Amino acid sequence: MNKDILKKAFKNLVTAKAMTEIYEENFKVVSKYVHATSRGHEVIQTALGMQLLPQDYVFPYYRDDSILLAIGMKPYELMLQVLAKKDDPFSGGRTYYSHPSLKDDDKPKIPHQSSATGMQAIPATGVAMGFWYKESFKSEFKNETSELPIVVCSLGDASVTEGEIAEAFQMAALKQLPILYLVQDNGWDISANAAETRAQDAFEYAKGFHGLEAISIDGTDFEESYNTIQDVISKIRKERRPFLVHAKVPLLNHHTSGVRMEFYRDDLEEARSRDPYPKLKKLLLENGFKDEELDEVETSAFAEVTKALEKAMKAEDPKPEDLFTHDFAPTEITEEVGERSPKGGEKVVMVDCALFAIEELMAKHPECLLYGQDVGGRLGGVFREAATLAQKFGDNRVFNTPIQEAFIVGSTVGMSAVGLKPIVEVQFADYIWPGLNQLFTEVSRSCYLSNGKWPVSMVLRVPIGAYGSGGPYHSSSVESIITNIRGLKIAYPSNGADLKGLLKAAYYDPNPVVIFEHKGLYWSKVKGTKGATSLMPSEDYILPFGKAWVLQEIWKQEETETLSIITYGMGVHWAMNASEELGMQDKIEVVDLRTLHPLDYETVFKSVRKCGKCLVVTEEPSENGFSRGLQGRIQEECFQQLDAPVMLIGSENMPAIPLNSVLEETMIPSTEKVKNKILEILNY
Repeated sequence: MNKDILKKAFKNLVTAKAMTEIYEENFKVVSKYVHATSRGHEVIQTALGMQLLPQDYVFPYYRDDSILLAIGMKPYELMLQVLAKKDDPFSGGRTYYSHPSLKDDDKPKIPHQSSATGMQAIPATGVAMGFWYKESFKSEFKNETSELPIVVCSLGDASVTEGEIAEAFQMAALKQLPILYLVQDNGWDISANAAETRAQDAFEYAKGFHGLEAISIDGTDFEESYNTIQDVISKIRKERRPFLVHAKVPLLNHHTSGVRMEFYRDDLEEARSRDPYPKLKKLLLENGFKDEELDEVETSAFAEVTKALEKAMKAEDPKPEDLFTHDFAPTEITEEVGERSPKGGEKVVMVDCALFAIEELMAKHPECLLYGQDVGGRLGGVFREAATLAQKFGDNRVFNTPIQEAFIVGSTVGMSAVGLKPIVEVQFADYIWPGLNQLFTEVSRSCYLSNGKWPVSMVLRVPIGAYGSGGPYHSSSVESIITNIRGLKIAYPSNGADLKGLLKAAYYDPNPVVIFEHKGLYWSKVKGTKGATSLMPSEDYILPFGKAWVLQEIWKQEETETLSIITYGMGVHWAMNASEELGMQDKIEVVDLRTLHPLDYETVFKSVRKCGKCLVVTEEPSENGFSRGLQGRIQEECFQQLDAPVMLIGSENMPAIPLNSVLEETMIPSTEKVKNKILEILNY
């Protein structure tokens, strides 16, 4: 082999090995924060890292410090992370060792990923899908490098049993995406071994995905590893199809610093017999290197690592105020602009406002695309919310996905990382649960844990709410779950104009946005929801997040009991209808929140203080939810001006919404129920 390649590889291996050993020597200091190292995995990681280019994307996992060294990171930089220092280049001291996020011009790009094993496979596949999309629009997206980029997703073999891995492999094989899945198989989960937990290894498993070519190698053999990776990368760059390389390696260090191998391992002697270090050293000696030369490389590496740790220990810790940065990327959308109600227009239903918003965005922005279940050309969405879009913009821009909520949500991380703006759909709020792992661990935390480098710019549309006997699996309200995921912006509009304006704001916001769209308001077929129709706003109409709307405003009245109703979504219509039927429009102020995060507390508190009494109306079950939290916040902030306890009306606290229409009606609020609650609080 080329002697320069061999020497560089040897230096990388002994540097990583020295780091493991020095961490062990300084265990009490270094293990304040949990870490894992690549000991035993160094050869396959080095063989990969050495061959990546700056235009490539790589998703290492938590044992991949040899990859990080091989792409050009320094031991000192990695140690700033192991000690959670302020200048940790990946996260500013926010996340674990070898949890990188990197956006340097001269190195492969590394979007943020979580600790959850295997969860990086979907975002990584999303990057590859982004390349697939961009390459299908060569006129709009010109590749600036001579060699097309690839994506590498590094995984431990235990993680391949995760269901989300199957979703990633499925899409990579289906779309023929330019991605390499490197699976490092050391035979262990934590204390469970492969015989206990895996019916087959990753190489055998991958054979079930037609179009995903799999290769199994000895990951301790540098020549085999380097040559295999070189051949695979070359094919991916040219042929644009996925590969899996299954590399067998020993684990020669602890699972993590907190779970010691001596606690449970009974194979340590056998594992040490496969140590890649003496094998690589022997290879160099066979290729003309002298013992003295290699000893010098090792001595130099050990000295560098020792010095780096001493320096890192003295580095500055984050300050308390550093906690409060990069939860969101800054947005320029702060004011309402454009014409909300153009003259001469006709009122349209809410779903049409959404459809036109997406169509206008796609016509203007080639980086905008839409995907999810059944949104493609045959149907255009189960609510017709994407009708005609595939025909107008093509099947590569508006396309169906398999029934894979995790992939739909998590792939947006990768799509966003390559400069695209995905608008995706979960078909019903009831089906969002498989996507929550990605929404929570990857999407919502990316900006914060990458210290601002990788905000995820995406829009997730979620049809929500009870309508027409949808039953227990098509009727749920889930906003309390989503509002408890920090790092998301969340809208819940009550009418078409707001939906269009908020969709536009969401598109131009660099952060992840969830938009809840009530199914019962889409077509205004539910009695009392004509207020959801609106004139079609102009194309340039944008409604910023965090701006509540006093939909029904009253004057402050000293001698009369007045009430502020704080609500959103379908609750707006129950409140408006109830106040009208009671003939109390002059006594009841209705505040439509429009967005649940950010929430316009200023408008809410101003209304409550003026009226003296407050009712919160929600469709969710009344206990333990978003609205209960809002009720408590109002009570705390407005206590001095209140003439009665803040009250709340929501659905009954049952496990599900029944199918039968009588039971459904009993379960959820209604205009009549809101009227009764209004009278109760006004008469308090």
